[in-house]
Amino acid sequence: MTINCQKNNKTRIIRLGHGLNTNHSVHKAFVFMDSILNEKSNGKMKLKIYPNEQLGTERQCLELLQIGSLDITKVSSGALENFSPITKVLGLPFLFRDSHHSYSVLDGPIGKEILSRTEKYWLKGLAFYDAGSRSFYTKDNPIHNPSDLNGLKIRVMESKIAFDMVKSLGGSPTPISFGELYTSLQQGVVDGAENNLPSFYLSRHYEVCKFYTMDEHTILPDVLLISTHSWNTFSQLEKKWFNESVSLSVTEQRRLWSESEKESLKAITDFGVKIIKPSKELFQKKTNQIIEAFKGDTLVYSLIKRIRKTD
Repeated sequence: MTINCQKNNKTRIIRLGHGLNTNHSVHKAFVFMDSILNEKSNGKMKLKIYPNEQLGTERQCLELLQIGSLDITKVSSGALENFSPITKVLGLPFLFRDSHHSYSVLDGPIGKEILSRTEKYWLKGLAFYDAGSRSFYTKDNPIHNPSDLNGLKIRVMESKIAFDMVKSLGGSPTPISFGELYTSLQQGVVDGAENNLPSFYLSRHYEVCKFYTMDEHTILPDVLLISTHSWNTFSQLEKKWFNESVSLSVTEQRRLWSESEKESLKAITDFGVKIIKPSKELFQKKTNQIIEAFKGDTLVYSLIKRIRKTD
């Protein structure tokens, strides 16, 4: 089924599919982007948004972009590394010092370079959305230090870096789509998972998992992409309208994200989830080997060094 951009009554309808629910800051940013795009184009361009994995998982949406059957998607950079390998650098544990550091990298030359490298895979990188820091959460066993992960089945994205990270900490990485995770936790298919606070809250995983360990092992951004098949049909003016709308949506999404993190932490705490703040150094020491393993990869390791030097 082809669901790419179409023109109806001189309005270009741009199809956007993603996996999050309508309360998420990313979805709200898309609604905001649509309003800006509609205003700038005087009604000549509009988004048609499909949330909640209506059009498939992150991987499936990327594949739809590659063949030109979908216009836009938002994926975690962890999922994108299977399509554009250089993206894996963003998923390395404890690479970013904090959100300010990540913004400096992603909004600067390094971020632009990473986005530009997706085009040869028919995916044009547009921008990075904030997805905060990722931490572990579990059903029955609290995680205070890496040894507490020994033998636990932890859900991960389809990302080699995520696999290696969980293995280095003693856990058993188990790939499951985000849409199936609630049931998998409930039924004991996995013992826990790792994600940011808003995703933990909005997915209602706190109903099943009573422990959230804020080790903040990765600051993994979301990536907004458009199919090059779709992009190449835009006029220069349409590209201008679109880029301006994307840029404004990034500012709005980051604002919404900051609010969502505070609301999520309060909500899960009120619900009774135990918040654990471990020594991050213990987790960092265990995962250092993952970064060191890239010394033989000139391109990736040069990016690692440039990221570390960025203020």
